[in-house]
Amino acid sequence: MMPKEIHSTGPVDARINVPGSKSITNRALICAALAEGGSLIRNASDSDDTALMSNGLNQFGVLVRKTDNDLAVSGKGGELHAPKFPIPVGNAGTTLRFLLSLSALARGRVVLEGSERMAERPNDDLLEALQTLGVRARRQRSMAHFEVEGGTFRGGVATLRTDKSSQFLSSLLMVAPYATGNVEIAVEGAVTSASYVNLTIDVMRKFGVAVDTRERNRFIVARGGRYKSTAFVVEPDASSASYAFAAAAIAGGRVAVPGLVRVSLQGDLGFVEILERMGCNVEIKNDEFRVKRMDKLRGVDVDMNRMPDIVPTLAVTALFAQGSTRIRNVAQLRHKESNRLDDLATELQKTGAMVSVTEDGLEIEPGPLHGATLDPHDDHRLAMSFALLGLRVPGMMIEDPDCVSKSFPTFWKEFEKFSSNR
Repeated sequence: MMPKEIHSTGPVDARINVPGSKSITNRALICAALAEGGSLIRNASDSDDTALMSNGLNQFGVLVRKTDNDLAVSGKGGELHAPKFPIPVGNAGTTLRFLLSLSALARGRVVLEGSERMAERPNDDLLEALQTLGVRARRQRSMAHFEVEGGTFRGGVATLRTDKSSQFLSSLLMVAPYATGNVEIAVEGAVTSASYVNLTIDVMRKFGVAVDTRERNRFIVARGGRYKSTAFVVEPDASSASYAFAAAAIAGGRVAVPGLVRVSLQGDLGFVEILERMGCNVEIKNDEFRVKRMDKLRGVDVDMNRMPDIVPTLAVTALFAQGSTRIRNVAQLRHKESNRLDDLATELQKTGAMVSVTEDGLEIEPGPLHGATLDPHDDHRLAMSFALLGLRVPGMMIEDPDCVSKSFPTFWKEFEKFSSNR
């Protein structure tokens, strides 16, 4: 695949459309699959990850059909068939982790297989919690090969660490109503990326199941709860919108993103607040977010644990600020599609950027930049963030540009709007 050349531009003036949230779509797919009867998921993500999730559900006997921007799901009420063949999950963390717990409900042996990178990503904490709750689940060491004996989810009390991924907790919570007993999850330490857990609980509620969260870091789901089929609308993806907002901050000018919900549980919408601190004006009218750079950008010191997926976007934006930027409390990024801290720093340094990796984040000092060919390490978020560099720095080339389809298949089409006003 040929690298993609990014053409620098002056101030931008664009209206960018972003897809439905991948995170919300995959959560809605799990709940709809377990509900009895048909659900319609509107404005669903059309990403590679949601396609893998849909395929996996089809293998369990749940019919998922795509029509335009919607997904029609024929739920099985928790009665799932063990697939005859291994379920491919690629490097999709949510797909693997959500389907691992779902496999506990399918009578028979379920096999899931992932990519080489998935073999390096953490999943043992989830497997241990499933085992504590009665599920016979294991993985082959050094391989992304997972086996689950379904029909063994008895429930009970489990202690879980989420420092490597909050997806472990979300996975257990969504399937918990269909255990044979109550499920109680005690989180050891702070809940990492808590906004995503809140998102999970909200999707479950909209499908008719409540989670008891009255006690801090303890989550209880009573047995016997059942999801109800429904028409569910997915919000536009705040993570995808971050690249549009950052374009205005980096290149100057203004960018509008329509359809975003003013009151949202998507933690990544908090990026606009960071941009305000850095010197941008943010205006929200009729669920359209508009960002305009008002002055020279200023560096920030910020805890990004609530929105870790925005770290690459912020890191690139910070290269054009006055003063240093410190990004904290995101050590879990080492376990994403790439080692998102080390790989981000390594690639940005190729442009002359002064970026150093700390124990739990990054430190960035602005300085002169030059063109380079950057490798996103098969990480969609790195590829989209690197593209932003090219708005100001001539000679930027992005390898493996198609990896953006993991979350934002139309990214390059939308990105062209930034140069259409030249």
